[in-house]
Amino acid sequence: MRIVLCDENRILSEALAAAMAARGHQVVAIATTADAGLAAVARHRPDVILLDLRFPHGTPSPGTDGAAGTDGAAGLHAARAVRQHYPGTAVLVLSSVADPESRSAATKIGIAGFLGKDKGVRELADALDVIAAGGVVLDPRLGKRAGRRPSPRRRSFPLLVLTPREKEVLRRIVAGQSTGQMADEMNITIGTLRSYVKNILTKLGAHSRLQAAALAIRGDLLGDLSA
Repeated sequence: MRIVLCDENRILSEALAAAMAARGHQVVAIATTADAGLAAVARHRPDVILLDLRFPHGTPSPGTDGAAGTDGAAGLHAARAVRQHYPGTAVLVLSSVADPESRSAATKIGIAGFLGKDKGVRELADALDVIAAGGVVLDPRLGKRAGRRPSPRRRSFPLLVLTPREKEVLRRIVAGQSTGQMADEMNITIGTLRSYVKNILTKLGAHSRLQAAALAIRGDLLGDLSA
């Protein structure tokens, strides 16, 4: 599939683009604002846009009543515009948190999916397969929790405090392996694998596997992880 990624966090988008490319998808553009994402859709006419709802405050998008980036207004406007003007492009919302109102509004627009950012690369790829077949993918957990979007943490990479086993798990996360695949190949239980993942996220200050992979790629850590 040809994909446009639209998220304020370019680091996460670059990591996701690499993971999707490894699975045969083509990321034709990365945008960090809702307006830029809409422009990328107009230019490239992709099969799908992976779109966050919330963006930093800035110049309001048309039709948002001056509420740029507030409560998902900019993202919802972009999703609505894509569905109205570019019906050949499916909209997959990928968001950390979503209040019930925003999720309901996005669903009414006719989006193809609504997933949390805690999903793994394989789950995202599976969702794209469902969408390509004309299906709809909704994460039932979203909308049941609300809160402020976590702020990206900026800190040095504490690789020295990662154990050899944790480094191996992080390398496999970067490679996009699923929980089951990692556990099988490392000959450990799912519970043990999840404990490693939890420790890695805590030590890296990441809130998801995608962010951990992004931190590793951005910090050029892959060489160290293979050691």
